[in-house]
Amino acid sequence: LIADRQEGIGVCGWILVSLSFLLVLITFPISIWACIKVVREYERAVVFRLGRILSKKAKGPGMILVLPCTDTFIKVDLRTVTCKIPPQEILTRDAVTAQVDGAVHYRIHSAVSAVANVTDVHSATLLLAQTTLRNVLGTQSLAQLLAGHEEIAHSIQVTLNCATEQWGVQVARVEIRDIRIPMAMQRAMAAEAEAARETKAKAVAAEGEMNASKSLQKASMVLAESPAGLVLRYLQTLTAVAAQNNSTIVFPLPINMFGAAKYRG
Repeated sequence: LIADRQEGIGVCGWILVSLSFLLVLITFPISIWACIKVVREYERAVVFRLGRILSKKAKGPGMILVLPCTDTFIKVDLRTVTCKIPPQEILTRDAVTAQVDGAVHYRIHSAVSAVANVTDVHSATLLLAQTTLRNVLGTQSLAQLLAGHEEIAHSIQVTLNCATEQWGVQVARVEIRDIRIPMAMQRAMAAEAEAARETKAKAVAAEGEMNASKSLQKASMVLAESPAGLVLRYLQTLTAVAAQNNSTIVFPLPINMFGAAKYRG
């Protein structure tokens, strides 16, 4: 980690820096083209002078001055990086094997920390994302994994941010893209879902039959009180059937139905 204490470059260091300045002045203006470097808007430059970081804050954007022989610099890209997490083989809490892949979006917010505290910040972030993905998903059941993508992704993001803070990396978003489970488990889940749908359909049909029987019972009671109403209902049904199909209809007609319905003029 970067030390908080301020240490000088020593007498020999200042002598070398003075000689470097003198060399620039002697060879001016030719040397100025080798000393001036341009840093883009989305980049920052970490300058080392005699092996020490020149400042705790990176240089740029714009033009920076680098002395020959004594100064070196490393450019760091501050744009958001999208990194694909390869498929990871995990074992859920309920002992189901699954393959999960995802993506992590991050950016470097401190160029000095990214250069001084880790060898390769991009590789380190990717490996940490893979490990964190396996560890977090291993504590979830298959149902939670399938239903709670957003909550699990947020948990992974918080864990990554805590670990990468000292690297100068901020994780903006974590996405769980695809979850693959064995074919046998897929068939079992499909059979379970189909059985649940059939059970619900039978329950709805039984409830409909019960409501229909209650309605028919009430209708029969009403028709029993009025024999003429039964005849009218019979004729109405016959008219509805004849309107749908224009053909000869043979309809059984009990004679005793009209015995009770007498015309009272």
